[in-house]
Amino acid sequence: MNERKVILYIAMSLDGYIAKQDDDMSFLDLVRQEGEDYGYYDFIKTIDTVIMGRKTYNWVMTQVNEFPHSDINSYIITRSPRPKKGNIEFYSGSLKELIIKLKNVQGKNIFVDGGAEIVNIMLKENLIDELCVSIIPILLGDGKRLFRDGIPEKQLILQSTKIFEKGLVQLHYLLR
Repeated sequence: MNERKVILYIAMSLDGYIAKQDDDMSFLDLVRQEGEDYGYYDFIKTIDTVIMGRKTYNWVMTQVNEFPHSDINSYIITRSPRPKKGNIEFYSGSLKELIIKLKNVQGKNIFVDGGAEIVNIMLKENLIDELCVSIIPILLGDGKRLFRDGIPEKQLILQSTKIFEKGLVQLHYLLR
């Protein structure tokens, strides 16, 4: 049995922000292009579980009518427990325990979809196996930083880089 991988797949500004202070992520529209999904469709075929912070979930739900991952197991990390909603579980337990539980059952990879607080907790706990970070060609100057101070030093192994027409650069790393 191949071990499931926990993969952060996320976009940020060149200066490291995933959103402005008011959670505005409209800067992502700079790279929107008809017929280009930056590998997202192929990536989604490799996963069967999503982990997402509650603030990111709330933002996503203001953008769409239906949760885009409602057909797979989704764990929304929250401090305030809520009832399960289909395949969406509002999880308030230990992230480490959740990852151990998920990795001990057979399945596809596990997609970490933000936000920054969840990512940084997972980095501190050594719970992420791979990073796929798309760099949007903009300097925001302020906002919600993806990688915060206090995470342990991590050595990365570059797997690939891709440059796209709209200036987006995608970096794929393994964590040692």
